[in-house]
Amino acid sequence: MTDAEKNSSTTILIVDDEPLNLELLAQELEDEGYKLVEAQSGEAALTACLKQAPDLILLDIMMPGMDGLETCKRLKADAALSGIPIIFMTALSEAEDKVAAFQAGGADYITKPFQSEEVLARIRVHIKLQETGRSLQSRNQQLEQQINALQDAQQTIHYLRQEIADEFHDDEIIGSSGVLNAAMKELAKVAPTDASVLLLGETGTGKELFARSIHQNSSRAEKPFIKVNCATLPSELVESELFGHERGAFTGATTNRKGRFELADSGSLFLDEVGELPLAAQAKLLRILQEQELERVGSESSIKVDVRIIAATNQDLSTAVQTGTFRDDLYFRLNVFPITIPALRMRNGDISLLAEYLTALSARRLGKQIDAIDADSLERLENYSWPGNVRELQNVIERAVILSQGSLLEIGELVEKTDQSQSTSLETIEAEHILTILRQSDWKIEGTDGAAKRLGLHPSTLRGKMRKLAISKADN
Repeated sequence: MTDAEKNSSTTILIVDDEPLNLELLAQELEDEGYKLVEAQSGEAALTACLKQAPDLILLDIMMPGMDGLETCKRLKADAALSGIPIIFMTALSEAEDKVAAFQAGGADYITKPFQSEEVLARIRVHIKLQETGRSLQSRNQQLEQQINALQDAQQTIHYLRQEIADEFHDDEIIGSSGVLNAAMKELAKVAPTDASVLLLGETGTGKELFARSIHQNSSRAEKPFIKVNCATLPSELVESELFGHERGAFTGATTNRKGRFELADSGSLFLDEVGELPLAAQAKLLRILQEQELERVGSESSIKVDVRIIAATNQDLSTAVQTGTFRDDLYFRLNVFPITIPALRMRNGDISLLAEYLTALSARRLGKQIDAIDADSLERLENYSWPGNVRELQNVIERAVILSQGSLLEIGELVEKTDQSQSTSLETIEAEHILTILRQSDWKIEGTDGAAKRLGLHPSTLRGKMRKLAISKADN
């Protein structure tokens, strides 16, 4: 490719009030293949630049009306034009005139009368500098994109490692009690849909297991399952963790960062302890649920996301709504399909099954041989009230396996020994569970959102149990 062919993509604006100078310069530059635009005043130069920005400007200083220095200042004040190199043409040779030219924003100057070789050489230098600058800017942008992609990949790998670790925990829902089966039936109904699910229950009942099971039995099973405990997020970083942030959004935000919602795109997001979210974050969460889009902290642009929300809480959110600590509109959005996970003390017959399962799991993990649980230990486990629920049982079993010296697991004094006569009666446990579900259902018995449906009972059966257990709305 010849120099003239290379120069054909470069546009030069020549500004001079002398037609002869314009003609001479135009002839020289056209011979070199440059595209030309001509102007005979500062005002005309500004108009030409606004119409189409040139790659370089040759600008005479001494012109009637708006002179070259003022023209240069106005061009540099326009962000879209400020990067264009300006070479001043002047018959003045005083040092202060040259200083004034550079102070106005000029990149270079040539003195009249000028030599063609000098003009062409200076033009080539500044065009090359422009090309180099653009190339460096492009490479910097590519490098930033690669860095951001690497950081996103590292962040995703971090969560995937967590997920892989969780997969090896054998998180299976164990039990066959009536109350657990009723909850599992509800899970089976809602899992294949995209409906938001609100998991209710005491701490340690296994809400994350239910959330994972909902995800694994949905059409999103092959997509990410991202979890976040809202109670552990620092208040000043809640929005950044959930929605992500742009570089420079706050002190320490040195790079762009995806939030949990973006990481969960096309999959499921498990919001544990959702009742702990600050009101400001609740408002943003509501918008995402309504519009399926978010804005990172420090950004004004929206990002579309497709995320299924599974929330969990051990609080009574309806009470939180009344006290003003939880938004009512967000509560209604999350409470599309509530599932109450029963406390371990209500799961008649499940404790021994869970104990045996957890013993085998802990023994395998710790490299021990445990064949059975001794009878006295099993009695202790079954009669204990388990205020910490399954999580507490899991911790007790693991400690017992660590302390065990033989193939028979002994609980010893790890849990209190309770006389059967002192333990909570099954009727009391059943009454407590029915009362909890009735309150959560606003004492509605029939219908798809009624207490009978959630308990897995026929409405008439539930009413009979309420009479037998002396449960009434008036007394509660």
